[in-house]
Amino acid sequence: MGYDMTVEVSALNEIFVEFYYWITVPLMFLIHVGFCLYEVSVSRAKNHLHTLMKNAMLIPMVTVTMFFFGFWIYFAFPAWPFGDIGTDTGALPWDVTMGSNVKDHIMGVFWAAFLLFSWTAASIVSGSVIERIRTGAFLIFAVLVGSVTWMIDAAWGWSAGGWMVTEWGYHDAYASGVIHGICGGAALGILAVLGPRIGKFAPDGTPRDIPPRNPWIAVIGLFVIYTGFWGFYAACNLPIGNVDGVWTATTIYGTPTTLSTITFNFLMSLAGGLMAGYFLSKGEPFWTFSGGLGGIIAASAGNDLYHPLQAFLIGIVGVWFAYKMHYWVERKFKIDDAVGAVAVHGYAGSFGVIICGFMLWGYPALQDGSATITPWGQIGGAIIMFFVLGFIPTWIVAKILNAMGILRIPKDVELAGLDYLDNQATAADNKAIVDAELAEANAGSSV
Repeated sequence: MGYDMTVEVSALNEIFVEFYYWITVPLMFLIHVGFCLYEVSVSRAKNHLHTLMKNAMLIPMVTVTMFFFGFWIYFAFPAWPFGDIGTDTGALPWDVTMGSNVKDHIMGVFWAAFLLFSWTAASIVSGSVIERIRTGAFLIFAVLVGSVTWMIDAAWGWSAGGWMVTEWGYHDAYASGVIHGICGGAALGILAVLGPRIGKFAPDGTPRDIPPRNPWIAVIGLFVIYTGFWGFYAACNLPIGNVDGVWTATTIYGTPTTLSTITFNFLMSLAGGLMAGYFLSKGEPFWTFSGGLGGIIAASAGNDLYHPLQAFLIGIVGVWFAYKMHYWVERKFKIDDAVGAVAVHGYAGSFGVIICGFMLWGYPALQDGSATITPWGQIGGAIIMFFVLGFIPTWIVAKILNAMGILRIPKDVELAGLDYLDNQATAADNKAIVDAELAEANAGSSV
């Protein structure tokens, strides 16, 4: 009996791919750890437990809904609404590939990688709305964004068969728009209805600063997010493929790249973002380290192909754009984004999608060259991600929840602190706290 080396290599490759995605999952889990630290550090002591628990409870909500229908959307909707919805996807909860199956080593770990992207999507929205949203309302948004709208945009623009890729040449290798742009837009849609925290704006409309309660934990949280972002980048790649006779990693579109390339560009865009955040904020820690994250996000759309100096400069300009937009929108529209999520993710991510169209104009969007990257394809994609699938759905749902009276917590609870609903403080203690803070609010003081 002869020894079939081809079967041996094929089996080894399959096990390698399985292990590759399996490793990215705990790395990306650090993103969620980082967001928990980040948001708790920004919230005030009276809201710490509520902030933490709503971020924790999105995990089971998004996990279950991703299993039942979210992952199916990714495989079923690439051609919709211009083509048919896929039926034989293998991603329905009762399909044999969505469970223990020794003949399929990949589906479970691939689902888990997408699931961690979904947690990230919901967490991005979470930080912007802290200290005033009801937990139930937030979890509705977590499912909407984490298991529905971002999965539709991934099907359209983050799949080799997605119509935005095949028709427009859309390119977003590490999800500047597919995750960050849509989630920034979604957060803005909620904030436009939810309104600012009590005391955020003076009677004349001037914004007041509500600084992080513990900036050191915010810094640690952001460094943990940077670390998790390594796993995010790796999970965006297919680890091994044959491209014109060369074995290499590829993007999700099948176009070639290498881990070496994205390592250069990840670190250079991080450096650019940190420098921009430091100089723009005059050394303020929160914006300095948020700038590092914004720099990575701004360059992510094209970090599979950029030269490191391009990634560096895009990181700088992207953070400048996000920083300026944040304060302009805050003053103009009285938007209270507690952690700058709309800016760091939404504005920087959308900028990154658009600039990619100019920097990589003419490069193949698919391995076979049937579509090429263009500025108009990227501009159209940025609009779809931020507004069509980001802002509009959450704004509509927020309007409905607000009309039902279940979007925002009552004023007296907000002043006392959301955590007082869940601890053993007496009614008298609560009343004293509320009365004191109401007096401060009526006097025009910051709460």
